Amino acid sequence: MHTSTHTVLYDPDGLIEAELPFDREPYESLIKAVLAWTGPDTLTVRDYEQIALQLTGHARAIASDVRHRADQLPKESGPRPLADVVLREAEGQLSATLEGTVRCVQNRARLVRALSERLDRLDLDFAYGV
Repeated sequence: MHTSTHTVLYDPDGLIEAELPFDREPYESLIKAVLAWTGPDTLTVRDYEQIALQLTGHARAIASDVRHRADQLPKESGPRPLADVVLREAEGQLSATLEGTVRCVQNRARLVRALSERLDRLDLDFAYGV
């Protein structure tokens, strides 16, 4: 008989995840390293794929936060349409097939950076009542 030590959580609205703060520092370090790559490919295709998967998961989580924060702003406010544009672009990029290449990983890193910047801006706008 096999007993599992894992608990499966049913959270279709993402409420549990919404309460957890991001640990940005490891991702910021990863993004900085990835964007600094300029020479020939030195990692394996699988390594690039794994890095791209990590960045994709983080991008999706940040995009969810951007959407949540933007939805709290009035539709006519300036920051909300900008967030909508960033989210549409992110959606398009996230729907692209992952490749085990430097270019793909760097594009995902740029996407995470853009989403993080938009989230920070929305947090500022929200804090100042824009």
